[in-house]
Amino acid sequence: MDHVVPLAEAWDSGAAKWSTKRREQYANDLGAERSLVAVSLGPNRKKGDKDPAEWMPPANDATCTYATDWISTKLRWKLTADHAEIKALHMIAANCKDATVTFTPAP
Repeated sequence: MDHVVPLAEAWDSGAAKWSTKRREQYANDLGAERSLVAVSLGPNRKKGDKDPAEWMPPANDATCTYATDWISTKLRWKLTADHAEIKALHMIAANCKDATVTFTPAP
């Protein structure tokens, strides 16, 4: 299993200020369909704790899904995004005309 927004990225984006319990809730988030996804080991190792400015899935047909999952997770947990991340997501979104971001705020 892989966190769409890696734990280290979440930490840098606001989770460092959370309680231990809140961080555990994030790490084990089964309440959102796409916060945790099954992946093969190779792509997961290459992704590490990178954000969309630094890494995107190698399969072009996964780009829009990954970007919307990333944004949904960040919004769900009220995590911040840096300038490079936002710029990359805007560029990706330009090619995702039918993509929709939906999320339910984390409890």
